[in-house]
Amino acid sequence: MTKEEILAILEEKQLTDVIELIQDAETGDLEELELVESLGLLWDETLNREVLQLLESMGVSIIYVTDDDEEGEEDEGAD
Repeated sequence: MTKEEILAILEEKQLTDVIELIQDAETGDLEELELVESLGLLWDETLNREVLQLLESMGVSIIYVTDDDEEGEEDEGAD
């Protein structure tokens, strides 16, 4: 899937937050993206995979965290 095809689908589904991530990656404002691997970025698995591949091809490092990592960070912030 091309970047244009991905953007067209995202626009059709009104997923503006994801479009903004891609735009940030284009301008170099997005270098890393932390995701819980079991959740991903989007519900649509195919589109999720395509968006993540696109972001990686634009130089974005995808960092996968576990659900436990996220809970640990929340606990640390509570102190």
